[in-house]
Amino acid sequence: MTHFGSTIRSKRERLRQDDRRYSVRQVAQRVGIEPAYLSKIERGEVAPPSEATTVRLARELGEDPDVMLALAGKVSADLQAIIRRRPRLFADLIRQLKEAPDEAVLRVVREVRDGNW
Repeated sequence: MTHFGSTIRSKRERLRQDDRRYSVRQVAQRVGIEPAYLSKIERGEVAPPSEATTVRLARELGEDPDVMLALAGKVSADLQAIIRRRPRLFADLIRQLKEAPDEAVLRVVREVRDGNW
């Protein structure tokens, strides 16, 4: 079972404890995929689905789409476009931040968001 699949299954089953609408069949129907396919995703028998399906699954389960895409080994199309505009700078930024503590990364995010250059 892949980490992506097990995460999807775990989240869906937790939701199902309180709401029967989170059965494999019903979630698959709302997301627009076959129940057998969702079951295979959860068991890690198939590769994670497309970006669009991953985002729909994440939203259905109340999860962050970017986190679910990362677990699926994907990067959203909008982030890919941003990186392609300045690939060297973003590659360097990510590599520099990889060992930084979360609080340092959050500080950088806040400074950029707030325009504090």
